[in-house]
Amino acid sequence: MVSPLARWAGCVLFLCILPHASFGADWHQLTDQLAPKIATVTGPGVVALEIENRSSISPADVEQIRSEMKSALSTAGIKIWQPEQASATIRITLSENLQNYVWVAEIQQAAEERSLLIVSAPRPASSVGGQNARPLGLQVTRLISRPEPILDVAVIEGSPRRLLVLGRDSVTIYEFTANRWNQGQSVAIAHDKTMPRDARGRIFLRKDRLFDLYLPGVGCRSGNAWPLTMACTLSDDPWPLAGSQQSAPGAPPLESGLSAFFSPARNFFTGALVPGIGKQKSAPPFYSAAPVPRDKYVLWLFAGIDGQVHILDGINQQNAPKLQWGSEIASVRTACRSGWQVLATISGDSGQDTIQAFEFPDREPVEVSQKIELPGEVTALWAGQNGESAAGVVRNHETGNYEAMLFNLACN
Repeated sequence: MVSPLARWAGCVLFLCILPHASFGADWHQLTDQLAPKIATVTGPGVVALEIENRSSISPADVEQIRSEMKSALSTAGIKIWQPEQASATIRITLSENLQNYVWVAEIQQAAEERSLLIVSAPRPASSVGGQNARPLGLQVTRLISRPEPILDVAVIEGSPRRLLVLGRDSVTIYEFTANRWNQGQSVAIAHDKTMPRDARGRIFLRKDRLFDLYLPGVGCRSGNAWPLTMACTLSDDPWPLAGSQQSAPGAPPLESGLSAFFSPARNFFTGALVPGIGKQKSAPPFYSAAPVPRDKYVLWLFAGIDGQVHILDGINQQNAPKLQWGSEIASVRTACRSGWQVLATISGDSGQDTIQAFEFPDREPVEVSQKIELPGEVTALWAGQNGESAAGVVRNHETGNYEAMLFNLACN
């Protein structure tokens, strides 16, 4: 006798593709396909039903899907009841990729008996709300320029305002006085590791001390007061991609504490994530990442070393081959928009990159700002921890200097 788990194992390996459907408020074609498959696994009886939405489907449509799924299961002889009185638990995850809606039903019966069903259907061509919204103004603020490499910069508000500039071998403090940034204290990064030729680095501001530094194979912690003190050690700790400091009142929360391991001998992230994005613990190797918060989850974009943008939502991973973006992306937010925007660099033939802001109302980006041509190649772009700006470094095409800049979006 073939067990229910074996009978439906094929659906784990191959998507059960449904005929093209006309969507909108009618989800019958998906629910009517999935419900009988569930009934074949569970048989008639009492089950608990959970539905999680990780797609662009609206909350109102999710409730309609819940109602239609209950009705379809009832027709198949299955009654929905409380978990403590149910013989099985059905968890349905609503997700999507660039082409299809993808619904995954996980059926848990006995402790060791678990079945997985997957159905999908083409998504309709949808209107994009962001296309009709007023554009945002992308603003560039030049901070400093110097011949030595700059890996990252961070502004610490106060009196005076201070600018931290991370180089290959030191951190330099600039103070904003007399309407300009003036160089002050410089502290060496003490270590005996040989840095990669094109080393990268990150400044991460902290609440319990001034900041932490991340370099390939090296980590540093600052003191909590000025003048600056710093202790550095060899370290393979993961680098933070986004932290709780990026969330703000009224803004959707970001994935708190997501970090990634950086290759100690190269200039990119290996793809290993800590703690992960939902059920996904890794991404393809990447140069930079940008989160796009949704109501109940976070969509993560990764600029891969393969030249493609990879999209992860905690369950699905997909590529966006049409996006001809460069290696540096970062998330920002504005007060006049409910969602977050993504700043993306685009490589130019002349060695001068451009930068532009995009929104993701669905899984495909919409341009929301003008495109700005920069004076050279973008070598670093990190999201600010308050989410209001991103710090970038450009290698000037004419002078060879490294120029630190802040990028933010203004409501026109």
